[in-house]
Amino acid sequence: MEALSAFLTPMRLLEATGLVTGLVCVWLLIRQNVWTWPLGIVYVLVSIVIFLDARLYADLLLHLGFLGLNAYGWYFWLRGGSTSHAAVPVTRAGAGPVAALVLAAAIGTGVFGRAFELWTDADLPYWDNATTCLSLAAMWLSTRKHLENWVLWFVVDVLATGIYLYKGLYFYALLYLVYTGMAIAGWLAWRRSLAAGPTLAPA
Repeated sequence: MEALSAFLTPMRLLEATGLVTGLVCVWLLIRQNVWTWPLGIVYVLVSIVIFLDARLYADLLLHLGFLGLNAYGWYFWLRGGSTSHAAVPVTRAGAGPVAALVLAAAIGTGVFGRAFELWTDADLPYWDNATTCLSLAAMWLSTRKHLENWVLWFVVDVLATGIYLYKGLYFYALLYLVYTGMAIAGWLAWRRSLAAGPTLAPA
């Protein structure tokens, strides 16, 4: 019982809350359910507390950015990208926009990784910023319902699983390990949906 009590600290319980809400968010995203966005806001708020405690400042800033992107995704999916209130179809972003996002993520990783290395006590500044920058790119593609978001999420999930294992955030390591499989499931599900809709959407 003492070992269980020592493990079930308030921070561990927050991690468990993040695990559950995070899994449900991705499940809803795979199903193209608009409730993924408000629940995502809850997940973000929990994660901010956890990453502040773990001194993963890039992840913390990432989730602050996620607040805005969750709000935007909620709006965009409800409005259909127009005043028509039509459902937003799954589309492809195209090679050009995806390449630009990856390049921006690479530059951001170098710039912010170096800044965090010099001016903060952040652990793993470059790896942490890599997941941050790639996640923002993936999140943007998700809000626009572009199929390619799942490829970037897969890369992020693999990197994040290793980071959280190293930091001892075992609930979050488990969460991102499961996310890796869910990214594959999301790609397959959205690709099937794409077959019935447009192949290219406005950026």
